[in-house]
Amino acid sequence: MTVAPPAEDIRDTALTDALSERYLAYALSTITARSLPDARDGLKPVHRRLLYAMRQLRLDPDRGFKKCARVVGDVIGKFHPHGDQAVYDALVRLAQSFAARYPLVDGQGNFGNVDGDNAAAMRYTEARLTEVAETLLDGIDEDTVDFRDTYDGEESEPVVLPAAFPNLLANGASGIAVGMATNIPPHNAGELCDALLHLVKYPRARAAKLVEFVPGPDFPTGGVLVEPAENVVEAYATGRGGFRLRARWETEDQGRGQYRIVVTEIPYQVQKARLVERIAALVESRKLAMLADIRDESAEEVRIVLEPRSRSVDAAVLMETLYRLTDLEVRIPLNLNVLDARNTPRVMGLREALSAFLEHRLDVLVRRTRYRLGRTERRLEILQGYLIAFLDLDEVIRIIRDADDPKPTLMEKFDLSDTQAEAILNLRLRALRRLEEEGIRREHADLTEERERLRALLGDEKRRSRALSAEIRAVRERFGGKTGLGRRRTDIGQPPAAVVVPFEAMVEKEAITVICSEKGWIRAVKGHVDPNGDTRYKEGDRGRFWLHADTTDKLVLFGTNGRFYTIPCDRIPRGRGHGDPVRLMVELGTEDDIVQLVVHEPGRTLLVASSDGRAFLVGEDHVIAQTRGGKQALNVGRGVEARVCAAVPEGADSVAVVGENRKLLVFPVSELPTMTRGRGVLVQRYKDGGLSDAVAFSLAGGLPWRSGGRTRTERDLAPWSGKRAQIGRRAPKGFPRSNRFA
Repeated sequence: MTVAPPAEDIRDTALTDALSERYLAYALSTITARSLPDARDGLKPVHRRLLYAMRQLRLDPDRGFKKCARVVGDVIGKFHPHGDQAVYDALVRLAQSFAARYPLVDGQGNFGNVDGDNAAAMRYTEARLTEVAETLLDGIDEDTVDFRDTYDGEESEPVVLPAAFPNLLANGASGIAVGMATNIPPHNAGELCDALLHLVKYPRARAAKLVEFVPGPDFPTGGVLVEPAENVVEAYATGRGGFRLRARWETEDQGRGQYRIVVTEIPYQVQKARLVERIAALVESRKLAMLADIRDESAEEVRIVLEPRSRSVDAAVLMETLYRLTDLEVRIPLNLNVLDARNTPRVMGLREALSAFLEHRLDVLVRRTRYRLGRTERRLEILQGYLIAFLDLDEVIRIIRDADDPKPTLMEKFDLSDTQAEAILNLRLRALRRLEEEGIRREHADLTEERERLRALLGDEKRRSRALSAEIRAVRERFGGKTGLGRRRTDIGQPPAAVVVPFEAMVEKEAITVICSEKGWIRAVKGHVDPNGDTRYKEGDRGRFWLHADTTDKLVLFGTNGRFYTIPCDRIPRGRGHGDPVRLMVELGTEDDIVQLVVHEPGRTLLVASSDGRAFLVGEDHVIAQTRGGKQALNVGRGVEARVCAAVPEGADSVAVVGENRKLLVFPVSELPTMTRGRGVLVQRYKDGGLSDAVAFSLAGGLPWRSGGRTRTERDLAPWSGKRAQIGRRAPKGFPRSNRFA
């Protein structure tokens, strides 16, 4: 067994130090070499390598396509040692017209769609560069940018592209690194060029001025931007913020007052299929009562048809509901976190990002001018040698024919440089014609003029600014405009006005009749009907309460324990059965009974009383319970139970109470206190028995009660009028034997 010798360089290091150093190196690598785009060309390394590899494969816009597998293979083999699927996904995104505002790859085949379907495998799809990508690469062979060695040292790759196109803001970017992220929405290239031209002229322009040229993002899928203008200015000034984006829709008249809503553009990065499924689920679950149906009739263009439930539905209210419940409205974040020219990540505002692009283009302009100047001077040197040779062509021919080494002889005889002598020796015989001499003289004159122009450009800052502005105008002319690729697709709309969406719009409203039996079984039947006669109950049970309500209502239940309970109508079982016990819905004790069951009316006042003759007034809004345990209102002791829960009608000024001893007392309602919880005050004294019933009414209209199926009203109540807590007098003839007013 052979044991490997120990390593020579072994150092003791704390584990925390080793981990922190390696994690920091990983984080920096993720930030600078993977996730954040460069402010100069707006590209991440994988995108830059894809475009450069496609250029090496000569996949120009006017040439044929090549398989994406070939492109991906070259990228991962030469430049990008990562997984092929990750590289292909990046290539696909560059080709998707619904993902990139200005696609950099022209794809042929299935590259996915707005529904969220994936692209075909790379062996099936083909690609080539677009004109925008060609503009990003233009001038890369003229020493305009630095190159560095690839990961294996066998190739070289550009550090950044020359980028005559403002790609960072035009196409946007998104990425998540370690401890930081970036999210840049796409913009309109024509508007960016206008802002760049203004910034060239006024370098200190503020974001508020630049927003006049760039009013907001321009998404490839269109939509309507509804963010307030002051928020847009703040976002562009700081580099952080967000934009509210809504779908574009219109109504189609169907005649006879009927209409339908057609959504023609959906927000950016929203998958259409999932959006339709979400809306359909809301319709099916009855959470969108105003919408009857949804259909996806999309072909090349988006067309989502929404059918309202009736002609009376307001289209604006329906769409406002959909904006709140679905991705027909989204918020696009702005986090302009990019790498600057020193490869340092930082958040830039709009002016800083545009200035970084201009500085890069000025640097490219200077380097390209120097490269062209050097190339021009080298060519002029050769042409000058040709002209010298043509002055004494016979002597040049004689030296070449007779001399053993003609090069030094030519250099000495005609005072030529090494480059000039070598060029003369390489000159073909056919070039010795008189016409060639005239062409050389013309070329020499043209290049001399070009050299002076290039030198003037390098020496004059104003000339460089004018040249830069001319380049930006050319880009605007090529990719801006009001039609085609340059047309603004996202409209700048006004911030939406407050639209009140009624509760009925969120939940479907349906009329029901609630039936509660003597033994506390509750159920609901469809419609407002009279359940007397044909309603069946369990053996030994019979009806006690029935009332008309809607599925959006709440029921208020008052028990003999003095507690109020709340039951939503949509939780009440429906059908032909006997229903469910109320005790399964609320925590009503087995020894407790139901005193009253009513439909909740906000703002109403209730009169509650106990069997010992105590009562008070309570606001119904204060007794609505949020739990099954209910809310205590009337405190009852041993041997005492809650007995009355009666609504106080509007305009009521009196209270009538009757005891089990059939004594009736009428007194002003003002003598009852308004409380939320307690025992209340004494309303009637009893020698034997207790309180039977109580009611609030208007003294001018008289005291009504039900007897024998008819309603009787006693108007002369003077014999029974008195003060609270008196005994009262015996009820008049004809008063129900049940001692109940109803």
